[in-house]
Amino acid sequence: MFSKKDLDKTTMYEAVKTLVEEESQHLHLHQQKLFTLFSIAFQYILFRSTKHAGHYIIRIEDSFLAEKLARKAKDESTRKFMNRLMVPRRLVYGNSTFHLDFFNISTWGITKDLPKEKIQGAIIVKNTQQAPMEDEVKFRPEDIFGPNYFLNSLIEFVPKTITISFGDEFENLKKVEFGFIEEASERLASGVRISGDISLDEEE
Repeated sequence: MFSKKDLDKTTMYEAVKTLVEEESQHLHLHQQKLFTLFSIAFQYILFRSTKHAGHYIIRIEDSFLAEKLARKAKDESTRKFMNRLMVPRRLVYGNSTFHLDFFNISTWGITKDLPKEKIQGAIIVKNTQQAPMEDEVKFRPEDIFGPNYFLNSLIEFVPKTITISFGDEFENLKKVEFGFIEEASERLASGVRISGDISLDEEE
């Protein structure tokens, strides 16, 4: 169902065009509008899949965030695709196949065995909020595999990656911004502003 808050077609086209024209292999979308950025990145990856057939990985921090993206992405086709992808976590689109996994390496059963030379792109989505009770987690993959393994394990061989993460810095990724997205600090009323460390995702 179309939402009045969806990106208009012109804005979406221009945003995707920006990614198409970006020559850098590994991109970082770091602005705060998570659902907007995911729609843009997903539409770009769909377009790329029609030009470079192969496997595409959608790696999202957890299933809870994936469900939110499937509900709140800013265009109807992305929402429909994500809803169809959620349960089988594998979906054929044209001559390409999309795979869904999460930062938890136990979900990488399918994607870890894909022929690396046939993987043509990936989207990595990190939540804007820290996981609850993080200090009590006894095992963290980064303790063994190093920091940001959910990303670094892909950029080693995937020719095009788009990482969506607000408030993080990553080496070897080029930041891309979209002018129509306002700064993290947004005016609510005269003389009142929201601090940049408060998530505005729910307001999109």
